[in-house]
This record gives sequence, C-alpha cells and structure tokens, in this order.
Amino acid sequence: MTRERLVTPDGDFVDLDWLPGRPGAPVLLVLHGLEGTGRSHYVAGLFAHARARGWRAGVLWFRSCSGELNKLARFYHSGDTADLDWALRTLVAREPDVRVGAVGISIGGNVLLKWLGEQGDDAPKALRAAVAISVPFDLAQCARTMDQGFQKAVYTASFMRSFHAKTRAKAVAFPAFVDLDAALKARTFAAYDRAVTAPLHGFADEVDYWTRASSGPYLTRIRRPTLLINAVDDPFIPPTSLPDLATLPECVQAEFVPHGGHVGFVAGPPWRTHSWAERRAAAYLASVLELGAVC
Repeated sequence: MTRERLVTPDGDFVDLDWLPGRPGAPVLLVLHGLEGTGRSHYVAGLFAHARARGWRAGVLWFRSCSGELNKLARFYHSGDTADLDWALRTLVAREPDVRVGAVGISIGGNVLLKWLGEQGDDAPKALRAAVAISVPFDLAQCARTMDQGFQKAVYTASFMRSFHAKTRAKAVAFPAFVDLDAALKARTFAAYDRAVTAPLHGFADEVDYWTRASSGPYLTRIRRPTLLINAVDDPFIPPTSLPDLATLPECVQAEFVPHGGHVGFVAGPPWRTHSWAERRAAAYLASVLELGAVC
C-alpha cells in the first residue's frame, strides 16, 4: 500500500492508504470504525476483495487515526462528514470519470449514510453505490447500551484507554482545549462526549451531539444505491435502533440478519472462515460498478 496525505481546507490533514490497481478501474473507498487502525481486520478483508476484482482501493483515516495526531485541537466524530465530502470531491477533480463504491464500517457507516442523506441528489455522480455495515443509526441508544454492564466493562473501557491517550497527547499542544481532568476521568461514552466530543466540535452537550450526528434521520434522503447490513444480535447496537424498513427509499436495501455480532458475520467452515458481510458488500458494489445495476 502507499500513503497519500491530503491537506484539508482548514489547514489540518487526512491520510489515505491506497491499494493500486489497473488504471481506470473502479475505486473501493473504505471508512473505518471507531478508533480503527491498520490492524482492523475488515480493511485487509475488503482490500482483498478489491484486489481479486482488479479494483483500486483506499481507506480514508479519520483525523488522529492514521498513526499520527492531527494538527488542530479537534479530533473526528461519528457525524463528521466534511472530510469525506472533501476527499471524495478531490478524487473526482483529478479523475473526473472515476467510479467509486464506498463501504462504511460502524461509525464509518454512520458517516457515509449521513453524508449521502445530506447530499441527496447532489451527491457526486462518481459515487455509484455504498454499503454500510454494523451502523449505529441512533447514537443515543447505542451509547446507553455501551455504557452499562459487560459492554462498559470490556468494550467501552478499551475505547476509553485509546481516547485518554490521545487526549493527553493533544493537551500538550493545546493545554486549554478541553477540561482535561474531566476527560481523563470519563469511563463512559456519555461522560467523554460531554467533556471532549461536544465542546471540541460545536455541540451543546452529549445529547445534542448524539442527536445531530446520528444517520437514522438522513436515510430517507439517500438517492444512491445503498445496502445496509446489520446483525440483530449486535452487542453494541440494540435492535430497537434499527430503521423501519418501510420508511427506506427505493434505492436503499437492508439486510438485517439474526446473527453476526458487531462487524463479525463469520461464515464458512472452521478451517476456512470468511466475513459474509465483506463478501456481500463486494458483490453488491460489483453489481453497480461493473454491471451497471440501478436501484
């Protein structure tokens, strides 16, 4: 893979890691999950599908997730669509005929769906289709789930360790950027989003952030072929937060399967397992990028 750094309009940067392919081939653009890294299994899995089809592929790292802290006081958040919009339009500007299929994982899926809804008919024509996997459509419900019981003790605690490390590092360059004491004491998403995410990104509080950043209210405005994949047994995402299928527009297809956990969807025999969701995403995108299917 090769890394490309794009300087953002506000003087910060985002990094993309690229898998090369044949010139003019479709591009698979991956948006990662919360605190995703190069070790995230789905990046390798989706890139393998792109390679097998002769596509190019890139993963857009949200600010602070590429292995180097971003330059500004702000980080990234679950509803931040500006960098996706700018990066995609930059790609189109240098290659006007590019065909892009996007896959968003977890909060990356939330960002992708929210952006598609914000854009509606004005989404760049280069973005031909999208797939969103294990999406937290309602951030408030998901935060409440993550902030209690087993999820809090195991998963949320792990996320907090990563958040705290970044917050300490950021405080060296920006000593007054947040209430550092409150940030480091945070043991729940509610506390952390109240102390850090909301004030850094212009939200009144954590509830305002969760409400305004959730992708669920934007689904009805999507006007590109889009596939939603979620598991009903996802430990992070309660079934009550999944959208009503009857409200989805014609171009949005949902496959809410009984089992799969959070970005799991393990299939195949024990000696040769694979991710059903990644394989399904590649096949869906191929139906549009290569065969020209429309919704």
